[in-house]
Amino acid sequence: MKEFFELLKIEFKRIFSNSVLCAIFFGAPVLYGILFGYVYQQAKVVDLPIVIVDQDNSPLSNTIIDAFEDNEALLVKDRRYAPGDILEEMPVEQYAAVVTLPSGFEGDILQKRYPEVRVDLNMANILNANTASKNIQQVLMTLNAGIEIESLQKQGVSPSHARASYESFKVNFNKLYNSTGNYLSFMLPGLLGAIMQQVIFLGMALVFSRDFEDGYFKSVVKKNKSSWYLIVLKATPFLIFLPLMWFLVSRLFVFFNVEAAIFNIPMLVLVSLLSLASMGIGMLFSIAIPNQLKATELLMVISTPAFVLSGFTWPSLAIPGFINAIAQSIPVTQFLAAFRKVAYYGGDMADILPEIKMLLIIILVSFVAMLLLLQLKINKSKKRIAV
Repeated sequence: MKEFFELLKIEFKRIFSNSVLCAIFFGAPVLYGILFGYVYQQAKVVDLPIVIVDQDNSPLSNTIIDAFEDNEALLVKDRRYAPGDILEEMPVEQYAAVVTLPSGFEGDILQKRYPEVRVDLNMANILNANTASKNIQQVLMTLNAGIEIESLQKQGVSPSHARASYESFKVNFNKLYNSTGNYLSFMLPGLLGAIMQQVIFLGMALVFSRDFEDGYFKSVVKKNKSSWYLIVLKATPFLIFLPLMWFLVSRLFVFFNVEAAIFNIPMLVLVSLLSLASMGIGMLFSIAIPNQLKATELLMVISTPAFVLSGFTWPSLAIPGFINAIAQSIPVTQFLAAFRKVAYYGGDMADILPEIKMLLIIILVSFVAMLLLLQLKINKSKKRIAV
């Protein structure tokens, strides 16, 4: 045991001697969390620039423009009476949409000719386009209903009957789980989970590959030739560091007022399993590839698309089957699927059992592969030392 603690002390010194690793491992989760938190702090898209082409210039068109100006998601950047070179301006000015009110618009409505309002959407940014489309439609449909009800009232129909004749039934949308549509609550947890996986991958990629490169591995093998012993030795510093890192990450949820139930036993289990699974894969690559740069690069190849493949933002059902099958073997995919069940749906251990089983399989496979591969390397090293 005394020898173990002496070697452990050396491990800590070797970790802290790598300033880049320390900066990334300890700094990246917090700094990226703060960065992304402030990026999404507004929580929803507002003031999307739109252009109104008012070819009618009537009291009704003025009312419509006033309604657009009252909508918080839209910003009437320009009002003009002729379109001009609007399509050429759109990429430069980054207009989200162009709304065209045709000539004779008010007269056609009064004469029941059902004129058409044209909306040109800038689909280069789908999020902006969808938000603009939703709010433009909301404004126009509200005014459309108001105009129709007012017309019926002018014909002598009572206000209640006018509303009833226009609406044959009511629709009531009840938003559940992130009811405010807060984009921060939606994006930040997924990003932080992916960042933590990437940081763990990076840290573990160096534990053995660095030893192989600088010859320290031979020194360790002389003191103990058990692969189990060396894996525990290398993992112990990170098992001490990671609870601190997860605690700091959890405080970001509090700091940014993210509405998610994360302080519970199921979440503790998920965080622990994600850490162990990521450590297993990272350490396996570190053993298999005795080069720090190559081990890190290959793990980044896995980690970089992990968030997109996880199904957290783009549904897994829309991802091709063979790609989705690969994604299931990446720890953060299981973590984020279970995270949503616990943090937003209020699920318990029984609800996340499939994800727990998959994470345990990843841990078991990576650990067994580590033991076998590392023991082979130890045996080879022993032969070289004997020679």
